[in-house]
Amino acid sequence: MDIATLGGAVLLGIVEGLTEFIPVSSTGHLILLVDLIGFRGPPGKVFEVAIQLGAILAVCWLYRAKLFGVALGMFAGGDDLRFARNVLLAFLPAMAIGFFAHGFIKSVLFSPWVVAVMLVAGGVAILLIERGVKLPHHHVIERFPWTLALAIGFCQALAMIPGVSRSGATIMGALLLRVDRRAATEFSFFLAIPTMLAATVYDLWKNRGGLTDDGLLLIVVGFVTAFVAAMLVVRALIDFVSRRGFAPFAWYRIAVGVLMLALLTLRQ
Repeated sequence: MDIATLGGAVLLGIVEGLTEFIPVSSTGHLILLVDLIGFRGPPGKVFEVAIQLGAILAVCWLYRAKLFGVALGMFAGGDDLRFARNVLLAFLPAMAIGFFAHGFIKSVLFSPWVVAVMLVAGGVAILLIERGVKLPHHHVIERFPWTLALAIGFCQALAMIPGVSRSGATIMGALLLRVDRRAATEFSFFLAIPTMLAATVYDLWKNRGGLTDDGLLLIVVGFVTAFVAAMLVVRALIDFVSRRGFAPFAWYRIAVGVLMLALLTLRQ
């Protein structure tokens, strides 16, 4: 393995960790960056999916007390059970749709053109939602009605289109459903855990025959760098969106999407 490939794994891990939990589409950024630098990792896009687990584990670590408490208390009922129920219900749409549409998504939609267009479209959608958001009715995840959790899950499923952003679809959908910013952002963190864990395990299993020692090393390098970068983002994100909202991310998406469309057009 050459240094350039290893350096590419580090760069992609950093980008993944920095973008997984903000509404700019980590998958979209990875697809664009892989195309720009010519990165050649393990087959089947397994590298791009697997390193997302590093970012997810950063959430597990930062919220370890909460998650440990839920694991111990959910069998006794009450708030812990409602919390676990809401995360599970919100996870189900992505699990079901992903299982049946996985091949189509990977073969057809994992395109720099799709990503660039969806970055712009998603940015416009965030600006419109931010302007039209109403006074929130839901402030605590444990108090979400089960129908609300399931509806947010269908919003998350939209992010199977690369460039949409899993966190963006989840948070914006929750805002439209009158969840407050802090609860919407935290719920997207917790919902990422089963969603990305399932996606990573599924992709690794599907591509297990094509994984080499070099491929596994690249995944480990990207995984670790994504974990470290995500630790920095998660700590700061909730405070940032509470003060500034999501408009800065929308304008960033639009700028990157327009730039990529221009570059892709020039390369034709």
